[in-house]
Amino acid sequence: MRQRVGLGTALAVVAFLTFFLGPFFWQVLTSLWPDGELTRPWPSHLTWDSYASVLWGRPFLRVVVNSLVVAALTTGFCLVVGSAAAFALAKLEFRGKGLLLSAALAVSMFPPIATVSPLYLILRAVGLRDSLVGLALPYATFAMPLTLWVLTSFFKQLPDELYRAARVDGCTPFQAFRRVLLPLAAPGLATTAILVFIFAWNEFLFALTFLTTPEKRTVPVAISLFASEYREPWGEIAAASVVATLPLVVLTVLFQRRIVSGLTAGAVKE
Repeated sequence: MRQRVGLGTALAVVAFLTFFLGPFFWQVLTSLWPDGELTRPWPSHLTWDSYASVLWGRPFLRVVVNSLVVAALTTGFCLVVGSAAAFALAKLEFRGKGLLLSAALAVSMFPPIATVSPLYLILRAVGLRDSLVGLALPYATFAMPLTLWVLTSFFKQLPDELYRAARVDGCTPFQAFRRVLLPLAAPGLATTAILVFIFAWNEFLFALTFLTTPEKRTVPVAISLFASEYREPWGEIAAASVVATLPLVVLTVLFQRRIVSGLTAGAVKE
């Protein structure tokens, strides 16, 4: 009986890993597949030509830097504004806290395509269209609800006695937040930073709409424009996808425990 259960579990694990890791493995294999043998069922040999073409034949490294800048700006803005707002929602008493969190959740449910036109007009009016800073602003709008929910859960887990003790010692609410509670919420800040960074790194629709200069393209847009009218460079597309995915995979594996902790914060009441 134990062997049957063990075999079933092993098959389930293999099926699970194949379902989730199989596409990535096939993408890596395609990136190493010779360009002239893509129609064959299996390559005769493996080559790094697609990676060389992407890294040295195209301005892909500049595109990666653009994505890093936009993702970093979005993450920094969400952490600075979101941490202060989450502290207020978790520790301060005022009316409408539940309504604010519900409104933030509602904003996260807006389909991005429905907001493209008004955001485009706003960015053009303030002169931020076709700029990396201007692209980070709508990213922050859609990443802020996630920031609020994750960080509010973390601040709620911190004992209220710490905040009251800081107030008795003469701290203002902001000083209690900055000197006492913010350092203790570091794991939550790290978790939120990773999730927001991944969101900004992968976003495609806004980057395609708001950026028109080729030198300012981000990774998803640049990869989507690899194809031309007469050629589909599948090997280069696969190589660029692997290069763009590796930093996120490494980041997620390194901080896996913090991400799970952040997503489950507040799920169990003591």
